[in-house]
Amino acid sequence: MGGMSLFRDDGVVLRTQKLGEADRIITILTRGHGRVRAVARGVRRTKSKFGARLEPFSHVDVQFFARGSELVGRGLPLCTQSETIAAYGGGIVTDYARYTAGTAMLETAERFTEHEGEPAVQQYLLLVGGLRTLARAEHAPHLILDAFLLRSLAVNGYAPSFDNCAKCGLDGPNRFFSVAAGGVVCGDCRVPGSVVPSAEAIGLLGALLTGDWATADACEPRHVREGSGLVSAYLHWHLERGLRSLRYVENS
Repeated sequence: MGGMSLFRDDGVVLRTQKLGEADRIITILTRGHGRVRAVARGVRRTKSKFGARLEPFSHVDVQFFARGSELVGRGLPLCTQSETIAAYGGGIVTDYARYTAGTAMLETAERFTEHEGEPAVQQYLLLVGGLRTLARAEHAPHLILDAFLLRSLAVNGYAPSFDNCAKCGLDGPNRFFSVAAGGVVCGDCRVPGSVVPSAEAIGLLGALLTGDWATADACEPRHVREGSGLVSAYLHWHLERGLRSLRYVENS
């Protein structure tokens, strides 16, 4: 039967589900094994320190026991130990804007790692960095979220163009934007459904993608809202269905 194997990894808790009277199923994005679902016994008991470490937004060092030689295989592994690396939730859940942005980040990370057990190191590192920045309130939550969404799209092969034409490569700036075409397009490559966003909104999105926070932080609110709409439309196009949590961010 292959016996039992021990695995250790660090990861971010994406979500939890109740199981029975005292247990939970924990979904974790790990550094070495990608997305993993595991059973944590007894964590819903009020005095469980183990359970307190396995809450969404927590960055933890975890130990798993699994059947056979693979962590993701027959049945769910058991999560038997956890140590806190960083409790980002403390700086996120007390503020509605940060909480809704953070929840959207967790859902995005889960959606981009749908195949359990497949390493997704870049997505993992993006999530850790994004939650750290959000918890420290280093920038406005909407900006942090949009930067995370754009970079998640990029590391998964959907990087949008905000300068050169996404279809023919014509040097920018280009004034039309098409989610189907992959970003900005020139007049000759313009397709039905293209929009004409402001230069400031396009400049903001380029800054968020490249990490130019000085430009992003100085952007006017109306251009931030416009840019967020473009990011949301682009993300929905590539995920093929929207994020449930994003509607709360948009209304916050």
